[in-house]
Amino acid sequence: MDLDYVPLGPTGTQVSELAFGTWRFGRETDQGHVEIDEQRAYDLLDAYEAHGGRFIDTADMYGEGQSEEWIGNWLADRDREDFVVASKIYWPTRPDDPNGRGLSRKHLRRQIDLILDRLGTDYLDLLYIHRWDDDTPVEEFMRTLDGFVRDGKVNYLGTSTLRPNAWKVAKANELARREGYEPFTLSQPRYNLVNREIEGSYLEMCEDYDLGVVPWSPLGQGLLTGKYSREGDMPDDSTASEGETWADRYLTPENFDVVEEVEAVAEEVDATPAQVSLAWLAHHPQVTAPIVGARTVEQLEENLGAAQVDLSDEQFERLAAAKAGPFERL
Repeated sequence: MDLDYVPLGPTGTQVSELAFGTWRFGRETDQGHVEIDEQRAYDLLDAYEAHGGRFIDTADMYGEGQSEEWIGNWLADRDREDFVVASKIYWPTRPDDPNGRGLSRKHLRRQIDLILDRLGTDYLDLLYIHRWDDDTPVEEFMRTLDGFVRDGKVNYLGTSTLRPNAWKVAKANELARREGYEPFTLSQPRYNLVNREIEGSYLEMCEDYDLGVVPWSPLGQGLLTGKYSREGDMPDDSTASEGETWADRYLTPENFDVVEEVEAVAEEVDATPAQVSLAWLAHHPQVTAPIVGARTVEQLEENLGAAQVDLSDEQFERLAAAKAGPFERL
């Protein structure tokens, strides 16, 4: 079950059709438990590699830097050139330092060197801005990011957001075009069968500016695995933003309509709901490579099995139609 290679958006680089996300590496929960410790991190990376995986996604704040350190330790025993590694900068890494966050030139320059040191590499294949920074002029951070590319520290630039604003990315790329800076060529938004907020203007912007899409949260924070039901107990240990609980956001009647369609297609193609949900993204004409994550090797191997799932055009459209996008609801 080896993963195939696909183009990294509009670039000349090839990546695995499913990326491996490492945001749980070293992450401490509210109960004080580490979600994935160092040994399990190596086990998961081994399993991903064994199935042909070569596209690893991390960030400077995952596990307070431990994710990058562990990936670097793991890569030290391998040929760095066999892997495509992406990381991100934005979130605070020094809470008491007013310059320890965002996309200012000072913070970007400090963080890129720390990232490369933790990963034990001379360059990143892909650097994302982890969120948009309205407090820093676009010209400042685009010029700084361009310098990273010119210096050979970064190959490509991307933008990662929770609630993406298409016009801001377009503005940045227009400035880059005018000034001769490296533009954003990849976007990493949240996108899955129940989180459809990027459909419409944002995906249209990505198409117009030729940005590859590398979605995070492809399983809707676990909902699309099929482990919850309309009549089941509601989990109470997960929260969403702004005081809204995870259950309020995800365990809705319209989302369960989607889950039931996923389960129907899964039965038709002899796959799991998680595999079908990932396969839908992999079949999407604008998606480069969904980012899969897992707490165990067994979960990871199930997710990687999505690469073997073949959806018909009719099944793809049924899944897409199970929940209206934001503009279809108006």
